[in-house]
Amino acid sequence: MKMTIAEIAGFIGGTVIGAGDVLIRDIRSIEDANEGDLTFVANKKYVKKLKTTKASAVLASPQITAEGKNLIVVADPYVALGKLLKLFYPLEHGPSGISPEAHVEEGAVVSPEATIFPRTFIGRGAKIGRGTVIYPGVFIGRNSSIGEDSILYANVAVYHSCVIGNRVILHAGVVIGADGFGFASPGIENIKIPQIGFVQIDDDVEIGANTTIDRAALGKTWIQRNVKIDNQVQIAHNVVIGENSAITAQVGISGSTKLGRGVLIGGQTGIVGHITIGDHVMIAADSKIHKNVKSGEIVGGAQMPFKEWLQVEACRSKLPEMRATLKDLVKKVDELQKNKKSEEK
Repeated sequence: MKMTIAEIAGFIGGTVIGAGDVLIRDIRSIEDANEGDLTFVANKKYVKKLKTTKASAVLASPQITAEGKNLIVVADPYVALGKLLKLFYPLEHGPSGISPEAHVEEGAVVSPEATIFPRTFIGRGAKIGRGTVIYPGVFIGRNSSIGEDSILYANVAVYHSCVIGNRVILHAGVVIGADGFGFASPGIENIKIPQIGFVQIDDDVEIGANTTIDRAALGKTWIQRNVKIDNQVQIAHNVVIGENSAITAQVGISGSTKLGRGVLIGGQTGIVGHITIGDHVMIAADSKIHKNVKSGEIVGGAQMPFKEWLQVEACRSKLPEMRATLKDLVKKVDELQKNKKSEEK
């Protein structure tokens, strides 16, 4: 694709500083950009690289100045970049239609405007909406439904009776609706409790590779609108994740925990079951959450207030030195006490 700087600015609602008639052919990082490329600055630490970049134009915020550079000024360069990447590099999934090598059971309803690749299995009673793309090796269980314009990449498994909305993206290896981990008399008899609920995934959700979302024991496990989940996340039965939340890699959320709207969770965090996390909570990476968190709080570590957790983390590297100092102080105190006792005699 080729667009002038002025055309790009018009598309994203930006303002041109410099030459608007320069032609842009590609989008590259600030280090790799050359003549004919567009780049961006969304982080202050890259501002100094504006002097050396060879890019023909730079997406920048209103606070950025760069003498001799063509700028496209926008409120949020990263958001503008996302819009342009979709424009310059549209996803191509191939023509719509059902491959003769796909297996669609009788009673399934598949839109003729969906794209169904070979080696897909679609069970009886399942429904696949218009514009949805299903890649090879995907399993869609009986009576599950997939909305419009969703993408299920290779080897995704959607068990029976699950509900997936519109414009949902499930990356390779995602498992939706496997049995929740429910056993009576655990560690003794391990009696399996049938998991008869389902999973509901609302519109505009994206779920990373090899993430698993378990079906509810009763009722539903619910991922609400516009939630973004990273790779290798485990979400247990009856969990609810509020709209616009974002969860990074290797997080584990135990059963029946409820997350509010706009919750942000750092990687490798573990969350116990049957608790409530309020709206707009932020949880630092590698945290251990074992009780309710009020809306708006920022927590980390073993669920300490964030500032306190930062102080603890700052002390970790100094622990050997502090231990040696403490031992020296104890030794000196012992000597002072011995001397005092000697003087008293």
